Amino acid sequence: MKRLAGLSALALIISSTSGCGWIWGPEGYFRDRGSDYLEAQQTAPMQLPPDVSTAKRLDPLLPIPRNVADDTAKGEYIVPRPQPLSASASADASAYSLQKSGDSRSILAQTPPAEVWPVAVQFFQDNGFRLDEQRPQTGEFTTTWQHSDELSAAMAKRLSAAGVGADSETRVRVRIEPGVQRNTSEVYVVSAERPAGSTANVDFTNRSVNTGLDAALVDDMLASMSRTSEKGGSVSMLASRDFDTPSRVSLTEDGSGNPVLNVGSDLDRAWSSVGRALEQGEWRVEDINRSLGLYYINLAEKAEKKDEKPGFFSGLFGSKPDKEEVEARAERYQVRLSKVGENVQVTVEKNINTVAPADVARKVLSVIQDNLG
Repeated sequence: MKRLAGLSALALIISSTSGCGWIWGPEGYFRDRGSDYLEAQQTAPMQLPPDVSTAKRLDPLLPIPRNVADDTAKGEYIVPRPQPLSASASADASAYSLQKSGDSRSILAQTPPAEVWPVAVQFFQDNGFRLDEQRPQTGEFTTTWQHSDELSAAMAKRLSAAGVGADSETRVRVRIEPGVQRNTSEVYVVSAERPAGSTANVDFTNRSVNTGLDAALVDDMLASMSRTSEKGGSVSMLASRDFDTPSRVSLTEDGSGNPVLNVGSDLDRAWSSVGRALEQGEWRVEDINRSLGLYYINLAEKAEKKDEKPGFFSGLFGSKPDKEEVEARAERYQVRLSKVGENVQVTVEKNINTVAPADVARKVLSVIQDNLG
């Protein structure tokens, strides 16, 4: 105990003296060693004695990355902020990629379903398929029953290689779903066959019956989409807008007199369309929570426009409000999407326990309704 007290007293005396640079200074024992690696020097690779004929290959234990910025840089290094996941993914990978799960294949697109829809439709039309049903609100379209000689030569060859007989007819169902990550999509293809001339109504199954044909269709569609992306193919804005537009929209009131907006029955499409409508409003969408079905908006701030840079004078005089000013005038509300029976209802709340004033809720819901058209 006396020894511990003595050491503590010694440490206190040492730390209180003015000449403690040998302990805490740049050359001290407890100095910061975080930048020591900047002084490291590369040495020649290890050489084995010449009389060693056979040896296991010696690889560097800690190889130096090829993309080192500058080995002569001095001073403290500031680690850059990580880029968003979608940005880094699009930089290293194609806008479209193949996903495999057992025998099934699908396409992962780094764009929302509304932008994938017209590209997928175009692929099948270019190969001679005729569309039968189109349901943009659910992300599905099907083709009519067709014989292989009604399709393009390349597609007819594909069908033959996949085992589709010359006396058979084929139709295809394509389903485009929102991906796990925001602004991504997953594309699934399922085919069906029946004897030529038959009028039987063969339903699509959830699992592929002809895995060879479905895989071939996915591979061809992936190649076509990738070529379109590389060429900078444009997306039909009309098709994009119509994709997630709800089949029915009505502004009503609940039993307590609070405004409620009904936007169809599909929650995924409603989430997409309401988000697009909110971004066109005269307010700022500050955050979202997809799992809770919430958009967080601030009525006191204008919408942020992409690629909008401050003007010369605004940057010179610092007209951009600071965080304290934004917080002082904030008017925050949350827009909630809820599945109620066969409908999706949109409501406005001040917080989880308090509904928004009726005039505020009606104003926000009316703008959403107008922007859904």
